[in-house]
Amino acid sequence: MRLLVGLGNPGPQYSHTRHNIGFMAVDRIAEDHGFPPFRSKFNGLLSEGALRGTKTLLLKPQTFMNLSGQSVAEAARFFKISVNDIIVFHDELDLAPGKLKIKKGGGHAGHNGLRSIQSHLGPDFTRVRLGIGHPGHKDAVSPYVLGTFAKSDTWLDDLLHGLAKAAPDLAAGDFPRFQNAVAQITNPPRPSTGTGAPAMPEPTPEPAADARSPLQRLADRFR
Repeated sequence: MRLLVGLGNPGPQYSHTRHNIGFMAVDRIAEDHGFPPFRSKFNGLLSEGALRGTKTLLLKPQTFMNLSGQSVAEAARFFKISVNDIIVFHDELDLAPGKLKIKKGGGHAGHNGLRSIQSHLGPDFTRVRLGIGHPGHKDAVSPYVLGTFAKSDTWLDDLLHGLAKAAPDLAAGDFPRFQNAVAQITNPPRPSTGTGAPAMPEPTPEPAADARSPLQRLADRFR
């Protein structure tokens, strides 16, 4: 059994903010894989289904970001889920927009949602880091992460589509395959542009030898 957790803040005013990309991730997985509607449970919203035969729980804590660990710990205890089977989707300032990386364990790097989960369960859960980019200065971080995605952030739908499509690999624990599958959608191979070495020109044929006699050639010039 896997517990997939999306981090975010509850309420419509936060629904399309960068800090809520974790909610968006589990919403897209639920939609694309036919999970039943979320219901209130464990101080969060829970949906239960399966991904390629693996029983999978989708959880969106409704405690606000800095208390996310309460909801995750309640669900984990109830279902007797090991911390090694918990996967958390969250926004990542240190990755370029649209990039994705998986990390097992480690610190929270100041992310309040990760900090809260660690305080309840320790650090050994898996994180799916969803890049949103950095505003450039630490004083701008708070308004940036709580700001909404721009219309120009066209990478967002590709990223959500990719991770939902590859979610069965994630639930199965095949993290490299999951990352590769997402990358094929977010960074598809470019078509050949024909920029290889130019083709050699066809050789110019040698002119045919003139079989006329000198007298015939002289006569032909005056015709």
